[in-house]
Amino acid sequence: MIELTTPMLVSAIILFITFAGIFTETYHGIERAKFAMAGAGAIIIAGQILGFYSPELALQAIDWNVVFLLAIMMIIISIMISTGGFDHLAQYLAKLGSKSQFTLMVLLGTAVTVISLLLDNVTTVIIFGPLIIMIARSMGVSPVPYLLAAALLSDTGGVATLVGDPPNLMIGSAAGIDFNTFFIHMSLPVLFAWLGILVALKWLFKKELASKIEHEFDHVTEYKNKALWYKSLGVMAMMVGLFIIHHHIGWAPWLVAAAGLTLLIFLSKEIELEHATMHIETPLLMFFISLFIVIGGVEQTGLLELIGEQFKPLILANPMLAALALLWIAAIFSALIDNIPFTAAMIPVLAGLQLQGINVSVLWWALAMGVGMGGNGSHIGSTANVYIVTISERLARETGNPDYAITPGLWLRKGLPAMLVTLVLCSIFIWFGYDFLYVEQF
Repeated sequence: MIELTTPMLVSAIILFITFAGIFTETYHGIERAKFAMAGAGAIIIAGQILGFYSPELALQAIDWNVVFLLAIMMIIISIMISTGGFDHLAQYLAKLGSKSQFTLMVLLGTAVTVISLLLDNVTTVIIFGPLIIMIARSMGVSPVPYLLAAALLSDTGGVATLVGDPPNLMIGSAAGIDFNTFFIHMSLPVLFAWLGILVALKWLFKKELASKIEHEFDHVTEYKNKALWYKSLGVMAMMVGLFIIHHHIGWAPWLVAAAGLTLLIFLSKEIELEHATMHIETPLLMFFISLFIVIGGVEQTGLLELIGEQFKPLILANPMLAALALLWIAAIFSALIDNIPFTAAMIPVLAGLQLQGINVSVLWWALAMGVGMGGNGSHIGSTANVYIVTISERLARETGNPDYAITPGLWLRKGLPAMLVTLVLCSIFIWFGYDFLYVEQF
């Protein structure tokens, strides 16, 4: 029986204060990365004083695979954005869907979802958000349904692959799940959820989507660098191939991305690394590094093992019920707060149970589904949501039309029902696909 100790209590207090600061970012205005960095420093100092943690152990706690992969993909996407290829693609789809608003939503939503399979959802909405506003205003329709759809579908699409969403990277790295295994197990529930969201949005925005399009969109801008765009697509295709076989050739996902970036910069002489690396989101990387250090310190005290022991009887007695409970708990927490901290806190708990010889494979999948789908439940459920809300509020101020702002109330009325639809579908998938998800090893 594990007993509560002083290091456990101290680490729990540091974790609570750090997470409280992170979760309330929208209220006090202090960046979450700052609270994570403060928490990392506090737990290292406390660990040295009480003898449970050290700077060396803190460095070991950082999952560099996640950090390196995110940073490298940021550079690759920065290069691709500069070609104008994403602009051309979005406007071409708008031209195809200019006869029907729902058709336009499906086309843009499909593009957002497919791109989210390889890019994180934040990058995807940063690319498509401003384009959606430009297209909607050119056609004389409200951009709100399309902006909300972009956020919901990017969050959902990212759940399908190992590299599509930061929590997936964290789960895959901790559980030893490769790209193929992740996609095989998550693609079907994500497809069901994707269809469910589109059906839900068609009903939730029935009035808005029924309004007539004032102007057909017929203008498609030219590429800024067409040759580089096609080279980038070729490199991305190569990376997908390497992601599929990375487990067999002994390459970590970050090394696949690094190989793709190296090839891309050699294929195009005009690429300036100094300019491309300017778009690395350093605060996000610092947030991840600091969060890993905080969770690593808590894990060293044995607190997470103690928490895991409380779940052990339920998992052993009824793993399916445990998986369903984790799915909904993860989703609720991810709707109320950012899904990354919750994922970071749960990973050591499941990993500890796995080390004890308990098969928690179905719980890894339930966690991935829960934190991914749960982010759709509120305007602060994911960073992508926060970005979409921000640009909608800016548009409302610039145009003087408050209807263009996506308020917390609007998200509650439109986004929350869509999230509930996806959770019901995922629950059904876990119930009937339990044997498929419950595998002996990855």
